[in-house]
Amino acid sequence: MASERERFLQSMALQGEPWVRSHVHVTYPVYQEYGDRLDALQSLSPHVTVGIGKTSSRVAGSEVTDPWGCHWVYPLESLDGICVGHPLSSWSALTHYRPPDVEAFADWAEVGRQAAAARAEGRVYGGGTDHGFVFLRLTYLRGFENLMLDIAEERPELDELIAIVEGYWMAVVKRWVEAGVDTIGFGDDLGLQHALPIAPASWRRYIGPSYRRIFAYCREHGVHVSLHSDGYIVDIIPDLLATGVSVLNPQDLVNGLDNLERLARGRVFLNLDLDRQDITVFGTPAQVEAHVQQCITRLGSRQGGLSLIWGVYPGTPLANIEAAVRAMAAGAGHWA
Repeated sequence: MASERERFLQSMALQGEPWVRSHVHVTYPVYQEYGDRLDALQSLSPHVTVGIGKTSSRVAGSEVTDPWGCHWVYPLESLDGICVGHPLSSWSALTHYRPPDVEAFADWAEVGRQAAAARAEGRVYGGGTDHGFVFLRLTYLRGFENLMLDIAEERPELDELIAIVEGYWMAVVKRWVEAGVDTIGFGDDLGLQHALPIAPASWRRYIGPSYRRIFAYCREHGVHVSLHSDGYIVDIIPDLLATGVSVLNPQDLVNGLDNLERLARGRVFLNLDLDRQDITVFGTPAQVEAHVQQCITRLGSRQGGLSLIWGVYPGTPLANIEAAVRAMAAGAGHWA
């Protein structure tokens, strides 16, 4: 029988198993509302992993300054926050700015031991970066409006700042590669609801080169690249695939299943981010089931290449949560 790592490598080559595996994360506020009624979903199918946040990860109203010097507020309990303090809102601060210490990002010696143990046991071991890789990190450091003006005005300081951010992440990536990981995950929300925030040409000018260099280093050393991006990214999907992305994690409805089928199906492993704004929140259970089934039939194949991931947030009806998980379980073997 093939090991987990062997199956993973086959999947990355789009020559894997036909099963469509799904991963569901129920956030703590949703658990607060529905409680133990969610538990039955965890044993519904071996192909659907349901994680339930049963403890609070952060108090509402929390504030924190991250290692980059960016200040965050978290209005809602256990949910993501908003960056409100930007250490480079004035370019005058760039001269003395220093990124975080790469050695503090992880216990690299322990990472190496764990990676070696995983490989010896035939398991997959992966590394990661912050959710805020290049584009988002620039918005955190400068502020969104400032960054939009920087790009529009082609400010020369922006190239210097990008070099700092890229240099930091390249150093982190090299540590992961040296440790012997199989894959590295990157998170960068590149899109808005219906468009990119910057022109595709600007993305290729300012953001794409860092992606190409860092991802190329990964792939040249046999490490796969997983990229998460919320928002509309249709205009740059070909660019992202050209940078060496092995697993693309896009959102379904904002990009459109037609576009994802045309641009990505069969070209990259799709870890599809299931709708959390429209159908699963405001639709009927039948509509939820139909949408999940459509995602599987439109984007999967007998050679694999598709998994589903779904974050369940407040406002999602219990009946729709149950319908989505049932549909994932029923559709897991569609291509088998």
